[in-house]
Amino acid sequence: MTGESILFWLLAPLTVLAALGMLFVKKAMHSAILLAFVMISLAVFYLIQDAPFLGIVQIVVYTGAVMMLFLFILMLVGVDSSDSLVENIKGLRGVAITTSLAFAAAITSLIARAEFGQEPIGLRAANANGNVEGLAKLLFSQYVWGFEVISALLITAALGAMVLAHTQ
Repeated sequence: MTGESILFWLLAPLTVLAALGMLFVKKAMHSAILLAFVMISLAVFYLIQDAPFLGIVQIVVYTGAVMMLFLFILMLVGVDSSDSLVENIKGLRGVAITTSLAFAAAITSLIARAEFGQEPIGLRAANANGNVEGLAKLLFSQYVWGFEVISALLITAALGAMVLAHTQ
């Protein structure tokens, strides 16, 4: 076993436990700290897979900026654990459960079809001129539509978070 695979097999179960803990802890601040751990672990996974640009962006943008904004809002608003039990939008619980089950089925299907122990196809060709250049070439040529859809999804998620966090 190489050093990267040992690091992966040590960090992966901790990441899954932190993600599950993030869902089941009572206090929002503890959930935010666990989310920061999951984001940093994801950055390490990117770095292990020879994607240094994605790893650094994960740390700087998501863990740094987004998590600090989230923690700042939590401290500013002061969300109590009893506030999170009140449902502001009726019927949202059923939609959330259905969406979660569909997402779990999709992830289970992807993991079941995964083939382990094989070299990544096209990684060397994509990184021939460097990781950042290869990523930019693929992202803004072949995958530009998906990139734009995800940016719209992130904006929609931010608006949805503001609507859900709004109290009377």
